[in-house]
Amino acid sequence: MTQRAREWLLLIGFCVFLFFYGLGQFGLIGADEPRYAQVAREMLQRHDWITPTLGGRAWLEKPPLYYWQAMVAYRIFGVRDWAARLPSAFDASLVVLGVYLFLRRLQPGFHLDAALMTASVAGLVGFAHSASTDMPLAAMFSLAMLAWYTWWETSQKRYLGCFYFFVGLAVLAKGPVAPFLAGVVIVLFALAAKSKEMLLRTLWLPGVLLLCLVALPWYVAIQLRQPEFFRVFILEHNLARFGSNLYHHEQPFWYYVPVALLALVPWTVFVVAALYETVRAWWAERARLFESDDALNVFLALWLVVPILFFSLSHSKLPGYILPAVAAGPLLVAQYVARHTGDHGRSPVFLNTLHALIAAAPLVPALNIAYLVLQHRLPWGRGTIVASAIALALAVGIAVTLAGKLGLRLLYFVTLIPVVLTVAALIRIGSPVVDQTLSARPVASQLAEMELKPLPIAVLGATRETEFGLAFYRNQVVSRYGMQQVPTSEHLLVAPEGARNAIVQFAGGRRVSFLGNFAPQGLDFYWVAGETGASNN
Repeated sequence: MTQRAREWLLLIGFCVFLFFYGLGQFGLIGADEPRYAQVAREMLQRHDWITPTLGGRAWLEKPPLYYWQAMVAYRIFGVRDWAARLPSAFDASLVVLGVYLFLRRLQPGFHLDAALMTASVAGLVGFAHSASTDMPLAAMFSLAMLAWYTWWETSQKRYLGCFYFFVGLAVLAKGPVAPFLAGVVIVLFALAAKSKEMLLRTLWLPGVLLLCLVALPWYVAIQLRQPEFFRVFILEHNLARFGSNLYHHEQPFWYYVPVALLALVPWTVFVVAALYETVRAWWAERARLFESDDALNVFLALWLVVPILFFSLSHSKLPGYILPAVAAGPLLVAQYVARHTGDHGRSPVFLNTLHALIAAAPLVPALNIAYLVLQHRLPWGRGTIVASAIALALAVGIAVTLAGKLGLRLLYFVTLIPVVLTVAALIRIGSPVVDQTLSARPVASQLAEMELKPLPIAVLGATRETEFGLAFYRNQVVSRYGMQQVPTSEHLLVAPEGARNAIVQFAGGRRVSFLGNFAPQGLDFYWVAGETGASNN
């Protein structure tokens, strides 16, 4: 077997394990996962590739790229929750493949290391298991950035064409934020290089036309079908979301600093070290910087920092917003390793030690994930002691290895060990309790066992997560008592424990029968008669 074949097998193996393993071990969680999954299902059922709908009504919050990908997955594998997560897992794999091909083209020797580092970064692993629009945007934006820098280094127009193509897909993933962020990164890079020519060459008319050809047809079609699209999507879900707390996601300005540090685990320490070295080199050698290999470091630093700063200015903040920046982190680490292998492949002892501790630390909550989900804290007892001992032993092993003769040459290898163990523990130990306590999947299953025939369903006082989850798993529109959406026919009702008196008030004189409950989520199930039913039991 050739070296190239071994590299591909290794990459595929890690992508399958880190991104695809466990996709169906727990049901869709949160409000967004089941909502996006249901939108894709409704589009597939109507054979409509233009208008996203939810509950039969136009849903104009997001562009269609994720929905299109999920529709393809549903067509191949059927409508399943794990199929709804396939687009994100696939897109995360595309990022890893892009990094591998990018460095193999420009800086062979560390391309496999960088690709495996990228595959193991916490932000990508986490969002690869989520049915959302964040990963499609991050993947297309990352591929666009890699393509642009390859064009700048090689002057081959095919890479510039790829840049515009992937920016067009990113616009279909989440809107105009992608070309804006790409433009800011490139402008700042050109200013650092003191090169107006770089900007003029980037504005390549065939590329701009390609971007428009990729992105504009859907935007034109949806605007013609849904005249309110511009107001809902551009004015409300882009401008108003950024400039106000309209959707109640307000966080402090510094919110994305800890989020970014966590998203870059296990490479956080070396990302910070590489970023520091890059800034110091740029400040000291501004005149000669772009005559050396440090130009790539400057580009990666801008790619990492610009999205974080931009979204820090937003009044609406969610963790997934900065996912487009994450891939730049492990690439900076790969550059750091390449620079320091000439010094016998070693880095300062305190960096090695801190990296080892941070890389191994996630194993402690991973081994106690069931308790964490239920109690929202680590247990003080045997479980935490044993997990801490295992993590500490791994940390010592990593630190000792990095201090040895091969040093940084083994950085990616020794760091992947706790990553693999952590992901395996999270999936194997955490999935059952996450499914029972956070997903509507077991709730829907228990409801199906109780009903003798398919019935409409309603909720009272239930969370949005429960409401949207039931809508997906039952493939029904869920009525909300609190919004005066009480079905006139007999139906099932899901409500928090102890809500019977409120249910009776909403039901009026209709008969209400208690069917059972789902204790892990504190939910009660009721049968409510139609408007012609008898009085309450």
